[in-house]
Amino acid sequence: MRSWTRSTPDSLPRVQATVRAFDPTTRSGTVLLDDGVELPYDAAAFDAGGLRLTRVGQRVRITLDDSGSRVVFLTLATLPDPI
Repeated sequence: MRSWTRSTPDSLPRVQATVRAFDPTTRSGTVLLDDGVELPYDAAAFDAGGLRLTRVGQRVRITLDDSGSRVVFLTLATLPDPI
């Protein structure tokens, strides 16, 4: 599907994206990659980033699974990863 350059062999692909939709009830939504591809994220990906809320248009950093088609982590582009 997609090919991502990895910074280290053991790391998952990380990219920046823009929040397209967010449902605070389900803690899920969608993001747009810079090339226009829309990817959904679920509550597990949202919770992994330690956020309480996000808004449409907000820049985020996401981590994708090995296939590059599923968001497994989402946080603000300016925040460090939680430990």
